[in-house]
Amino acid sequence: MAHRKAGGTAKNLKDSNPKYLGTKLHDGQKTKTGFVIVRQRGTKILPGKNIGVGKDHTLFALKDGVVKFDEVRKTHYTGKAWKRKRVSVI
Repeated sequence: MAHRKAGGTAKNLKDSNPKYLGTKLHDGQKTKTGFVIVRQRGTKILPGKNIGVGKDHTLFALKDGVVKFDEVRKTHYTGKAWKRKRVSVI
C-alpha cells in the first residue's frame, strides 16, 4: 500500500510574460521625437502625419508636438467601407 496518494503533473500552471500593449499617449498629450504612442499587434491603429511604424507595428513620434487621434474611412475594393482609427503628431 502506498503511504501517499500519487501526485499527477499539472499542465496548466505556466503563464506567459506580459507584453504591455496599448495606447501610451492619448489625444492632446505632448510628445517628443521617438516617444512610443501605441504598442499593438498588427495595425489596428493606422499611422498618420509625423508617425513612424516599428517592425512590431509600434507607432512612435517622428517630431515633437501634440498627439491627435481621429477616424478615417477605409473602402475595400468590393465597396464595403469601415472606420479605422489614425494617430498623428501636430
